[in-house]
This record gives sequence, structure tokens and C-alpha cells, in this order.
Amino acid sequence: MASRPSKIVCVGRNYAAHAAELNNPIPNEPLLFIKPPSSWAELPTVRIPTQQGACHHELEIAVRIAKPLHRVSVAEASAAIDATTLALDLTLRDVQDRLKQQGHPWERAKAFDGACVVAPWIELTNAGVNLKHVQESSFELTRNGVMQQQGDAQQMLMPIAELVAHISHVFTLEAGDVVLTGTPAGVGPLQPDDELALSWQLGEQSLRWSGQVIGND
Repeated sequence: MASRPSKIVCVGRNYAAHAAELNNPIPNEPLLFIKPPSSWAELPTVRIPTQQGACHHELEIAVRIAKPLHRVSVAEASAAIDATTLALDLTLRDVQDRLKQQGHPWERAKAFDGACVVAPWIELTNAGVNLKHVQESSFELTRNGVMQQQGDAQQMLMPIAELVAHISHVFTLEAGDVVLTGTPAGVGPLQPDDELALSWQLGEQSLRWSGQVIGND
């Protein structure tokens, strides 16, 4: 397993259609939350809790930060992103709904072990891919051969470099930290034994990774 980041910064409601499907308002500024290193997991195994209600998939573009960032410009943020991949922000939706109603933080729904599942990294410096390709990319998730989510990174409410710069003004990003940039519409529940396929049209590359859902009692 690759080394875990010191933190995984997640961005909520960065696609208008996803906010609408959950009847959530679009925030005036990025909605940020953090997953701990213990939430880190890697494909092909996707482990989900089975005793806490529905566990939803949220497919997202992830980027990795190469050096510490503190109150940087958009250009500086862009230059500090050295790798990208697709990730699943797993969410205990019933738990999250209860937490929202109570005005409580989301960690119980978002930060459990294995709640951030990532595909292999694509190094931006070595793969003929740059951040512009990432921002213009399209990606999708199928579950048991059925399309669940389709995303177009150009529909992000705040583009990737701007997100990273904004985050750096809230708290310092360390080298190796990961930013999940939000999920498009189509989130839904996972079940043990589901077969997942994550696909990404990234520049001239067509990438695809498989996942197998396993239940944790």
C-alpha cells in the first residue's frame, strides 16, 4: 500500500446537480470536511459497513499535493498538484442524515475505516497529462454493469486549482495531502458483492479500474 496522506480534504456540493438530488442548498463557499489517514483504502477492494444503514458511493476526482501550501495563489496551487486519480468518498447516508438533523459534524458518516477508496495515481509530470486535462475530463461509475454516476469536471462550481488555493487559506496543506474535489449526481447505495467499474477519459487516455464491494459486519 502506498503511504497514507496526513489528511484527506473533501469538498461537498461542488456540482449543482448533486446538491439538488439531496435537496441541499449550494453553499456560498466550498463546504470542507476531512477524512483521517485511517480512512485510506485502495482498489480493488471496497469495504463497507453493513450494520449502519445505507452506504453510498460518491465518485470524485482526487489530486495530490506535492509541497506545503499556506495561503497561496491559484497559480501556486496549480503548480503544487503533482498527481491525480479517481476516488470513492463512501458515505453512511442514513447516519449523515441524522447528523445533519441534529446539527452535528459528519465524521461518523464520512470518516470510518476504508471510507476513502482510491485508484492508482496518475503522475502529472510523467504521464503526458496536466491539470488542464484533469479539469476538462469526464468520468463515470458503473455498478453491476449499470451506469450510476457520470461527471464532467468542467461543471465543478469551483475548479480544482481554485479549490486548493481556497483550502490553503483555511488550513495548511502538507506534502502528500489529498483533495477530493466533489461528486456529481447519481450517488446511491452499495451492497456486498457489487462489482464496480470506474472509468475516466483523461486527455487522450481512457482509464478503467475495477472494484469489489465487501461487507464489514
